[in-house]
Order: sequence, then structure tokens, then C-alpha cells
Amino acid sequence: MILKRTAMLIMAVVMSFAAMFTVTPGQPNVQASSQYEKLEKSINAILADVSKKSVVSSVTVRKASTGEVIYEANADGKVTPASTLKLLTSAAALETLGEEYRFTTDLLTDGSIAKGVLNGNLYLRGQGDPTLLKKDLDQFAATLSKQGVKTITGDLIGDDSWFDSVRLSPGIDKSDETFYYAAQISGLTLSPNSDYDAGTVIVNASPTKKGYKAKVTMTPDTGIVTVINKSNTVPKGSKNTLSIKRQHGTNTIVIAGNVPIGSVGKKEWVSVSNPTAYTMDVFKKSLSAKGIKFTKSSKVVRRVVPQNATVITSRQSMPLKSLMKPFMKLSNNTHAEILAKTMGKQVYGEGSWNAGLKVMDEFAQSVGLRSTEWNFEDASGMSHKNKATSAQMTELLFAARQAPWYGSFVQGLPVSGINDRFVGGTLKNRLTGSAVKGKVVAKTGSLNHVNSLAGYATTKDGETLIFSILTQGQKTTALPAIDRIATIIATTTK
Repeated sequence: MILKRTAMLIMAVVMSFAAMFTVTPGQPNVQASSQYEKLEKSINAILADVSKKSVVSSVTVRKASTGEVIYEANADGKVTPASTLKLLTSAAALETLGEEYRFTTDLLTDGSIAKGVLNGNLYLRGQGDPTLLKKDLDQFAATLSKQGVKTITGDLIGDDSWFDSVRLSPGIDKSDETFYYAAQISGLTLSPNSDYDAGTVIVNASPTKKGYKAKVTMTPDTGIVTVINKSNTVPKGSKNTLSIKRQHGTNTIVIAGNVPIGSVGKKEWVSVSNPTAYTMDVFKKSLSAKGIKFTKSSKVVRRVVPQNATVITSRQSMPLKSLMKPFMKLSNNTHAEILAKTMGKQVYGEGSWNAGLKVMDEFAQSVGLRSTEWNFEDASGMSHKNKATSAQMTELLFAARQAPWYGSFVQGLPVSGINDRFVGGTLKNRLTGSAVKGKVVAKTGSLNHVNSLAGYATTKDGETLIFSILTQGQKTTALPAIDRIATIIATTTK
């Protein structure tokens, strides 16, 4: 963990400068350093307006150089952080696993190869790698082919025992389960492309001829999914009403609605039920493409690799420091939950949410944060039961700057107004004005009736300020108000 001396410094700074304030509807009770009176008045005006709409807010701004609080409003009020909780997850993962941590996927057998026949079982064992792609499975198949394998007499077995069998965190609602942001978590999973939305398949529906069903393709192609196509191609200029959803508790994807001629149709990243079976199905197709067949008695099953199995080949993911970009820039929920379970496995030998969240809590305490000010039942921020305070969020961001992995941490954060999605991320279309473009580096968060933003801003004077803006209870989005506050912070002068 980060040196105790750093944690003591953080606590000393906090005790010297922090105080508690509460926002009440109509009149925020706030305080700011006298050097930042303009910032104070401007933010107060925005908070006064949103509080009239019964929005609960918690806002804190600190100096990055010392941790001194220069503005706070309801700083210790607990608010749902949404995806800004990933700041804690990523920091804990970098500290616990290390910047160079890589996920490993192994291909193994308990048999032997003779005259083109693998006499035994073939195993694929995962560690939850969210970056595993079909091309990697193709490479595994190619390795076998180069060894002369044409036939496998045993079973094709997936080992996902690195994690427990709980696939969804408590905060996932039934209505969310079809979508990529609520994909199931498995020790053996597959991503359809380099966005690394593990546990999903890309379904594309495009127009054909008037009166005919849409053409449907899947990436990667998999037989684990059944498609029911109820779509209809309609004349050019008609409204596109296509919907692509997986039926709850099944691997049946229903495509319904109208798709106009001349339109691009619709593309959805749809989560699959049972990512392990999905991965093994795609792998079997990779083997078949290389001319490798199984005997009639062979089955595709899920089982733990025996101790006498030998590794044929392995694949390692990119290091964790590189995963920070797709994880944090694109706010990937699956990555967050995989990292939580991985931390649990690393520290307690248990790839579960209970173990992983315990590690996150212990990390938070090790850097001087107060566990009583945080409540979380997942690592992605999907649950509305998650709670944090802006004061604690900014303390975390201050502590991160003292850590040896800070470079990896901050390079993963979205950058305001930068159109490149692997730079701007979820901020690429926000804070685009010349005065703030590229000046705010922060994590976004959004749920129903919840919006948040927390990170770092470079002011006109070249000073770095740490901020956290948490809101909940709004009937309409609070993003405009949040972006105005972020703009005030980034354009402030002493």
C-alpha cells in the first residue's frame, strides 16, 4: 500500500482545511478560500439554482499541490457516485495488482499427440481476461494445427474457476441485463472487438428489400445465440424503429421493428448469458476452421483443469497500465467488476465481489480515507446504493497524485473536448470550448437521476485543482450545471 507517511500527510491536510457544509434547497451553505471568491460566488449561483429543483449536490475543490480545500458545499453529504466510483476501483487495482499485471489464458491438455491425433481432453483456462479476442482463439487453434493435430478424442473443456460463479453484481436490474454495460462476469470470457466489452456479441441489422427481413450478422459468429428476426425493411425515409434485445434468462436475441432502405440499420453490443459457453463455442469454430475435428463422443463442457494437464501455449493480455485507457476512457463496467474479483483472488484467493470489495475498502483506508463515508456493493458504480462524498472523492484524487502509479492512473481519464475517443473518452463531446478544451481530466458518471464528474482541472494560472461534483435526485440531466461548474474551476484565476 502507499506509504503510511503519505496517508498521515493527507489526513493532516484534511484536518487543517476541511469543514462540513450542507446544501439546503434554495440557499447553499458554502465556503471558499478568500483567494477564490469569484469561484465561490459563481458555483454558489449554480448550486442555488439546482437546489430549487430538489437536486442533492456535494461539491469539493482542492489545491492539487497541498490538498487544501478551497471550496466545498455539502462536502460530506453522501451521494450516489455512479461511474466516478471507478476512480477508487482503478486506484485500488493499480496499487494491489501493479501496473504490469497481465491476465493469462492457457491452452492445456491431459493427453498426448500422436499421428495427428490428440488423445485426451483440450482445456481453455481463463483468468477473466477482458481483452481476449477471437483472433487470440484463432492463434490457439493455429498452434495446435502446427503441431499436426487433426483430431481430438476427448472433450473441449472451459475452466472459468478463477472467479466464483456469481455472474452479476447486486446493482444490476433485470431490465439492464441485455445491454453491454451489464455483461456477466466470468473467469473465461470473450470480447467482440478492441473496445473490449467482454461477454458481449455485436449484432448488426441492415436493410434488404422492401417487405423483407433485415440482414443480421454477428461479431464474432457464435451458435450460442439464437436470433429471432421479426424485423421488416421499409421504404427509404421511413422511421427506423429497430430494437435488438436479448430475452431475460436466455441466449435468444429478438430483432424487431422497421429498418428503412438506405439507412445503416442498427448495431448493438448485446450481452450473452454464460460467457464461458460463448467463449468455448467461438473457440470450437476456430479449431474447425483449422481443420481440427472432435470425435462423435466429444462434448463441450465446463470443468476445472486437472493437475496433470500440461500447458500447450498461453496468451497474456496487455499490462494493467495500458488497460486503463479502454477501462476508464470508455467507462467499461465489465472491466471494473473483473478487476474487483481479480483483486479478491490476488489478496484472499477468492475471485468474488465480497473479497474484491474488501480489498478496495482496505486500500481506501490505507491512504487515509474513511470507510464510514463510502458505501459500495459493486466496483463499476452501477448500483444506486453506492454512496460517496465529494470530500472523500477529492481526498482519493489527492492521494493518487502521491502514488508511483499516478501516471497510469491519470492517462486513463477522459480529457475534455478531445474528439479522439481513446483520449477524450466520455468527455469528448463535453467542455469543448476553447477556454476549457483539454483543461479538464476527469471521470464521468451517469445513472437515472444521477450525474457526477471528478478529476483534475488546469486553471488559467496554470494551477492544478482537484474537484468532485456529485448530484442525485434530478428529474432531468444535471450535466449542463456540472459542466458550468467544471468550466468555472478550469477558468478561475486568483
